[in-house]
Amino acid sequence: MNISTKVFLMNKSIETQVLVIGGGVTGTGIARDLSLRGLECTLIDKSDLNAGASGGNHGLLHSGARYVYSDPKAAIECKNELEILKKNAGHCIEDTGGLFIAVKGDDETYIADFPGYCKKSGVYCKKIDLALAKEMEPGLSNDVIAAYQVNDASVNPFKLSIENMNDAVLRGGQYLSFSEVIGFRLKDNSIEYATVMNKNNGETFHIKARTYVNASGAWAGTVAAMAGITIKMVLSKGTLLVTSKRMTKRVINRLRKPSDGDILVPGGVVSILGTTSVRVESPDNIYPTINEVDQIISQGEKMVPEIKTCRYIRAYSGARPLVSAGNDEDDRAVSRGFTLKDHTDDKVDNFITITGGKLSTYRLMAEKTSDMVAWKHSIFSKCLTKEIPLPSSKSGEWSEPGVQINEPFKSKTVSDPILCECEMVPQKAIDTIINSIKQAGGKPDLKSIALRSRIGKGPCQGAFCSLRIFSHMYDNNVIHDYSDINDLKLFLNERWKGEQSLLWDQALVQSSLKEMIHSGLFGLELIKK
Repeated sequence: MNISTKVFLMNKSIETQVLVIGGGVTGTGIARDLSLRGLECTLIDKSDLNAGASGGNHGLLHSGARYVYSDPKAAIECKNELEILKKNAGHCIEDTGGLFIAVKGDDETYIADFPGYCKKSGVYCKKIDLALAKEMEPGLSNDVIAAYQVNDASVNPFKLSIENMNDAVLRGGQYLSFSEVIGFRLKDNSIEYATVMNKNNGETFHIKARTYVNASGAWAGTVAAMAGITIKMVLSKGTLLVTSKRMTKRVINRLRKPSDGDILVPGGVVSILGTTSVRVESPDNIYPTINEVDQIISQGEKMVPEIKTCRYIRAYSGARPLVSAGNDEDDRAVSRGFTLKDHTDDKVDNFITITGGKLSTYRLMAEKTSDMVAWKHSIFSKCLTKEIPLPSSKSGEWSEPGVQINEPFKSKTVSDPILCECEMVPQKAIDTIINSIKQAGGKPDLKSIALRSRIGKGPCQGAFCSLRIFSHMYDNNVIHDYSDINDLKLFLNERWKGEQSLLWDQALVQSSLKEMIHSGLFGLELIKK
């Protein structure tokens, strides 16, 4: 990743035209959109790119079919954005196609009405013969009673954010990681500056902007509260499971009203099964539970029976940043549309919040937000992200899933060993990512490297690559003293959050091996913080 930033001095003010708070796909999309309009933009995140919901989703680029009944407006937005992104960000997308399938016992009224709902929203669907559906996807259940073909696709959200931010930086923007807003200075109905803490060293500095954009996702309410503004967020935890192999060629959706365990999304060499909808009070420290895992598998196996017996390598959770419209009884009833708010009515003239929405509609959210920012700056240029393709760069390639196990892979040089064998990540890629993190004002550690690459995401879940990469960092003076070993513990604990609810069969064997290596052999659990 080649993100570079302007050098700044701590405890000094940074001045910029627009400050974007939040390094998810929407925030990075806004940074790129604004840079294309000629506005100077600084983006900050309290952690790193995609550390929130943008890194905790199933990577599904919706055709809109899932929402044709429950949220027709969101369905239309998804359908339109699908077409734009396939054209302009194709290198981040696998155009898998998708199937909506119903099984015995599903609501036959909904099945019969589904084509009409799709037609009303302009969403493509085509009824196909059951024999053809089985030919297309041999793993489908024999209990399938209806099948429709749709235009779903799989998208790599990590690469999408990296490429958007790279393009913004190349056009004059800057990105600061591990920079958390801790307060705003308000004066005459405006924010005079944001106080920001460098989370690596605890020092604070000021960022002074003409306009401040709150694109912090599930934390939007928290950031808005610093400006004295109330946003009633509905935080819905979604849990997903990662299989050890690719289960289907296409996205498989259950043909029913949105519920738990009804989407299977192929991504590279694995598949992602989900999801749930559980109300949570805070987006911090959420994790999968055994009950959620059981529920997802029990529902998923009705579509693809092998889901019951396949190996899972990880479970993870993300918090959907939904905004309440007053009816909060059912999280799935809350609109998947986005909320864009100019806070002039709240007596803060230069503050904007964008939240809600979906990964599939991030570009549209960025466009509408940037339109509002441009208007405040008396710049009346149109959005260009519909027309100018998102550039492809080398920097995002290590966020891609690893090669198939039966495909040959060799380092280009003898001096470039593979440090993560599960995902085939070489030493040179790790060095590139480390330099990128430094340039963004961050402190390189295993967790940050994992957010920008595939390390730790394979079947061993960091058992071997964590030690190799940690040792490489020590040998190259990236880490220096005894206290840095806590980074290794934090990385493995993060992996453990996704493993503990899946401990049976081969996953239990693998987890036990990792414990024997790190604790039984190296005594990592004896290291004090």
